[in-house]
Amino acid sequence: MSSTKRHDHSGSTFDSFLEEEGVLAESEAVAIKRLIAWQIEQAMANKKISKNAMAKRLCTSRTQIDRLLDPSHVGISIETVARAAKVVGKRVTFQIVDEKVVRRAAPKKESSMAARGRSIKPAKAGHKSIA
Repeated sequence: MSSTKRHDHSGSTFDSFLEEEGVLAESEAVAIKRLIAWQIEQAMANKKISKNAMAKRLCTSRTQIDRLLDPSHVGISIETVARAAKVVGKRVTFQIVDEKVVRRAAPKKESSMAARGRSIKPAKAGHKSIA
């Protein structure tokens, strides 16, 4: 018999699950960093700026640019992010919000077609279908 403690997570939010597991703050940091890295990468692509050119413009190494663009490396300073954003013609804004904001899942709704009594049929192989 296993001695591991089992939690009943039915009805709880994903955030509450992460909080119980002790990884909510880390998960949020990685999510924020992933978004920042993606936005900088997209802006670099739009401006046709390579990693090497970015490193030269920021007076840093290519390795630092790799860290900046690595979604899992959350140890990047706000100053570095702001400088990188400026190079690609962007600026950084931050917002601090109340900690106890409750995130609720949207209630499950019937599809509009099902509500009108129509069934949604799966597409046949090789055919695209918008029911």
